[in-house]
Amino acid sequence: MKTLVMSLIAVVSFQFSFAQENTTTTVTKSYTVAEQEVIQLSKDKWQWMADKNVDRLTPLFDDKSVFVHMGGSWGKNQEINVIKSGGIHYKRADIHEVSVNIIGNTAILLNRITLLAVVGGNEVTNPFIVTEVYIKGNDGWKLGSLSFTKLMTPGQ
Repeated sequence: MKTLVMSLIAVVSFQFSFAQENTTTTVTKSYTVAEQEVIQLSKDKWQWMADKNVDRLTPLFDDKSVFVHMGGSWGKNQEINVIKSGGIHYKRADIHEVSVNIIGNTAILLNRITLLAVVGGNEVTNPFIVTEVYIKGNDGWKLGSLSFTKLMTPGQ
């Protein structure tokens, strides 16, 4: 009986330590120079949006760019005007995860964020997956599309 109890304790201890080991393992992705460039540009964009810095955003947004929000979609001029007027004030984007894939001259970046914003005078916090599409031309990366998808899962 004593041997059986000791064996069970050993098995449970082994499984517990193994489970703990797996939860602390982290996989780090190494990004190419181009991927790092797009990730940094996206981070800069969030800061420029928070600062309402339309002088930096205007050349970043392609003239044909599109923006998809929870309340509608529009082009570059309206997005710039919304930011400038404070119709939407992107106060802070807390980035939890980021991934980027480059296909030819196109980069598709996904951010899982918690966005603190002021919309129509009301401060709101929402969890989103934001899809950003960048196109590389002779003058560098331009934002072609930015789409917000609200997450409905608790804890996201």
